[in-house]
Amino acid sequence: MQTGVGNMLQPGIKAPFFMLPDSNGRVRSLSEFAGKKVILYFYPKDNTSGCTKQACGFAQLYPRFTEKGAVVIGISADSAASHQRFAEKYSLPFILLSDRERTVMGEYDVLKEKKSSTGREVYSTVRTTYIIDEQGYIEKAFGEVKAAENPSKMLEEIS
Repeated sequence: MQTGVGNMLQPGIKAPFFMLPDSNGRVRSLSEFAGKKVILYFYPKDNTSGCTKQACGFAQLYPRFTEKGAVVIGISADSAASHQRFAEKYSLPFILLSDRERTVMGEYDVLKEKKSSTGREVYSTVRTTYIIDEQGYIEKAFGEVKAAENPSKMLEEIS
């Protein structure tokens, strides 16, 4: 049931390393979660309808993810301050990382070229979720996920 987006990262490869600031400005890296399963989800923008549904779904199920030894990390191009407001507004218990330069998004192949309303070519984030195993390898990859369904599907996938 793996759907693809372009050259999406495939299961079995080492997950690209990253160091990004969280909503408090603390730099976090993938390596600090060694030994845990990581649900790494990329989303377009804080406080938009789909992204809010997805984040609140992960928040609601968060205790079940932690029971299974998993951490949830959301990444978007929003600023750390935007993430902080988003997390506070919806009581999000998991990590949100800011990829302002979209470097990590590029490495995880979640950017897609689209035409803007003005006809310009722009890159936008494709809602994508990766499950990374305890050793830091991509275990499963899901592209163009449905925001509202993604959290419960990820919980099933790590069961």
